Amino acid sequence: MSERVVPIAERDFESVVLESEHPVLVDFWASWCGPCKSVAPTLESLAEEYEGQLKIVKVDVDESPELAARFGVRGVPTLMLFVGGNVEASKVGAMPRAQLAAFLDANL
Repeated sequence: MSERVVPIAERDFESVVLESEHPVLVDFWASWCGPCKSVAPTLESLAEEYEGQLKIVKVDVDESPELAARFGVRGVPTLMLFVGGNVEASKVGAMPRAQLAAFLDANL
């Protein structure tokens, strides 16, 4: 983990994500998930590129199953973009950096 992509617990979700003034990309992931690990460096890079415009956080679905269920997460990684406390867009599965950047640009 890094200082740019921050892991959060379920108890912090409302204050960190839903009440954020900036858009927040939530990476629902699991430690046993290979594709989750492969997308992590991309998220680090994008966190740096979009610094000041977007916050990126990680939620471990094994540690926060109620939160995953609340947002209908059925597979990992699931990336959800929250704007103004609402889910603006989501993607399931690892994707190349260009595709993820295009997803963010289309929804920010």
